[in-house]
Amino acid sequence: MIHRFLLTLACLTLLAPAALASLQVPPPSDLTARNYVIMDHLSGMVLAESDADARVEPASLTKIMTAYLVFQELARGNIDLEEEVRISEQAWRTGMTGASRMYIEVNNRVKVEDLLRGMIVQSGNDACVALAEHVAGTEGAFVDVMNAQARALGMTNTRFTNSHGLPSEESQYTSARDMAKLAQALIRDFPEYYRYYSERSFTFNDITQSNRNLLLWRDSHVDGLKTGWTRAAGYNLVSSREQDGMRLIAVVMGIDAPNHQQGGIRRANESQALYSWGFRQFETHKLYDAGEVITEARVWKGESDQVPLALAEDLYVSVPSGRYNALQARMELDARLEAPVREGETYGEVQLVLDGEVLLTRPLVAMSSVEEGGLFRRLWDTVLMMF
Repeated sequence: MIHRFLLTLACLTLLAPAALASLQVPPPSDLTARNYVIMDHLSGMVLAESDADARVEPASLTKIMTAYLVFQELARGNIDLEEEVRISEQAWRTGMTGASRMYIEVNNRVKVEDLLRGMIVQSGNDACVALAEHVAGTEGAFVDVMNAQARALGMTNTRFTNSHGLPSEESQYTSARDMAKLAQALIRDFPEYYRYYSERSFTFNDITQSNRNLLLWRDSHVDGLKTGWTRAAGYNLVSSREQDGMRLIAVVMGIDAPNHQQGGIRRANESQALYSWGFRQFETHKLYDAGEVITEARVWKGESDQVPLALAEDLYVSVPSGRYNALQARMELDARLEAPVREGETYGEVQLVLDGEVLLTRPLVAMSSVEEGGLFRRLWDTVLMMF
C-alpha cells in the first residue's frame, strides 16, 4: 500500500509508456504541431509528447528565459521594479527591425516593471535588450547567463544567441521539452511575478497592444505564457492552465498557417486539445512533504544504528484517472550502510510503480549525520556483518 509521497521537481523521470497504454483515450493524434509536450507542473511528468527533443528555433519563446533572469534579479534584490533604465541605441534599433516592439525611445528612462510588461505582454524585442543591458551590462554578457541558466535547469537541447529570439547568424535552438522545463521553473520559482503573463493588454507611450495568447480570452483557467513566430520556427505557444489544484503546461511548436490570424488560432486550438485530454485523462496527487521521514536505514559501525531517510522536495505524481489506488511505492536502501553517514547525502531511493512499470524514482537522503562509533561498536558490528 501507498503512504503518501514525495519528489524533486528539477530531476523528474517521465511517465512510462506502459502507463499511457492503459488509458482508454490516447493523446490527440490529429495535431499539426511538429513538436509538442504536455507536462504536469507539480510532478514534472510528461503526459504526452511528439518529437519533444528536436532542436528548433526558439523565436519569441526566448523571452521566457529573459524574464526568468530578470525575475531572479528582482527576487535577489539586485534590481527593483520602480528603478529606471536608460534606453540605449542598441535597444531602440532592435525594436526598429519591423518585428514586435514596445516603442521605447533612445535615452529615455523607463521603469523595469514597464519593460517587463512590454516584453511579456507586447513581446517587445526592444524591451528585451534594454533589460538585458540593465542586468548584465551588455546583451552578450546576458546571453552567457541565459545559457548557463539553461544548463542549470537541465535544458540540454537549448542554446540562446540573443535575448529576444529574432533570427540570428549564429545557431540558436531549443526544444519543446526544454521549454516545458523552463515554464515549470518560472512558475515554481517566481509566483509573485508570474501574474504578468495573464495580462491581456498593456499601454505604453499611448500605444495599446494586446497579448497574442488567445487562450487568455477563451479560458479563464489559462494564465500564461508566451507566443512565438518566425518563418523558420512556425507558430509556437507555451501556455499553462490550472483547474481544481492541478496545473498543466502545454508547448506546441512548428505550426504552419497562411497568416498570423490563422496561426494564432491554430496554436490556441491545439493547446486546448491537449488540455482537454490531459485534465480528463490524468489526476495529480501529493504523496510526501519535503523532509517527512519515510523510513529508517540500518547503520553499521556508527554511534547510532539507525538514520532517518526522507526526500528533499515535495513529491507529486501524475496517474491515469481512477488509477491512484493501484499505485505502489517501494524503497531500495543501501545494503550495507556504514558510518560515517552525512546529512543530506543519498542512501537509497523510493520508486513509484503502476502496473509493474516504474513511473519515477527519487533519492532518499539522510535527515541527520551519524558519526563512527567507538572501537567496541565497530568490532561488534564487524562480527555481525559476517553473518
